[in-house]
Amino acid sequence: MNRLQRLRSVLAPLAMLAAGFVAYADPRGGIALAALGCGLACWFGLWPLPAPEPVATPEPTAEPGLAEVAASISEPLLFVERHRVTHANAAATDLLGQHIVGEDVRLAIRHPAAGARLSAVLSDGVAGQPVELAGLGGSERHWEMAIHPLGQGGLLVRLADRTAARAAERMRVDFVANASHELRTPLATLLGFIETLEVANGPQDSATRLRFLKTMMGEARRMQRLIEDLMSLSRIEAERHRAPQAAVSLVDLAAEVSDGIAVAQSIARDRIVVTAGAETPDVAGDRVQLTQLLHNLIGNAIKYGRAGGPVRVGLASEGATVRLTVADEGEGIAREHLPRLTERFYRVDPGRSRAVGGTGLGLAIVKHIVERHRGRLEIDSVVGRGTVVSVRLPVAPEAVSSKCNALVTQDAPNPSIGDIERA
Repeated sequence: MNRLQRLRSVLAPLAMLAAGFVAYADPRGGIALAALGCGLACWFGLWPLPAPEPVATPEPTAEPGLAEVAASISEPLLFVERHRVTHANAAATDLLGQHIVGEDVRLAIRHPAAGARLSAVLSDGVAGQPVELAGLGGSERHWEMAIHPLGQGGLLVRLADRTAARAAERMRVDFVANASHELRTPLATLLGFIETLEVANGPQDSATRLRFLKTMMGEARRMQRLIEDLMSLSRIEAERHRAPQAAVSLVDLAAEVSDGIAVAQSIARDRIVVTAGAETPDVAGDRVQLTQLLHNLIGNAIKYGRAGGPVRVGLASEGATVRLTVADEGEGIAREHLPRLTERFYRVDPGRSRAVGGTGLGLAIVKHIVERHRGRLEIDSVVGRGTVVSVRLPVAPEAVSSKCNALVTQDAPNPSIGDIERA
């Protein structure tokens, strides 16, 4: 009963009681009042109430179907009933093909390990542990197949891509093995020479001692360079999520590094030719890391370029980036080696690399420096003609604003880089 109904149920008897009292107290005029009271009582108690408006009830939301749920998942999913695939999401059809729906699941996933596990599950009804599928969808692809019973004989087959994880694990294992090998070789040389010197310590052995000590010094410095490169690589990786913001002039830095390399390696300064655009802006970078990048690129060009041949360093503005190129005129690198040049300890010619003092980490360090600077690294090489390494780095924000807001003027060449050819 609502509030109005309760009010009428109270007022109707009160009106009738009042009408009866008036009729008793004043018989002559009470009849009219009694009739009025009875009328009020009838109105309050007997008049029908308006029908309440119907309350709108929300429409029941339709639950998402199997296809909608499966389509929202990026991993390949297959639903199996009576050994056949009844539904597969887009990821599964992209991997295995559109024809798998309606096929026997053991034929849909064409892999020996998958067929054996699916046959065991279909016969025993026990899912077991996930199984690895190597080579499914490509020779380098690795997948993990998990099977989940759904009741009434149904199965859910899920494929998880483990290619990146396996590649990272392989790189870690290779890195540890290569680093151990690179350290073990000079260490074995040092230990062998030390043992020899313990015996050959007479006056007649002075020439042998000098030769051994020179070799030991070279091996010790090789170990030192390797450890320094490993530590440098670790520091760069630790800072990879923090992009540098300081403005650095690559023009000045290229001249400084070229002078330092020429003095350290006792080569003619004019062998390193630096060409810079007249208005090459500063880049947003870490000066120490960019110095290391230039050292590695120019040093590699001198090591592996033609003996006495020029090394050309170019700097030019390209939109919101500065492009740095380092080119040599060496033997070049076969195209199949180019994708792996930035891997740690990867060498096209291991014997030659060790002979010239390389650690196998130079281009790996360059790649991580470029990634930290949000840049781009490209390597192009032609066998018999030489190699060109290109690095694009973003322009410093200050350089962008000054270029947009100030008049373009021709600055006088910096005396410290007077040997740089300005395009």
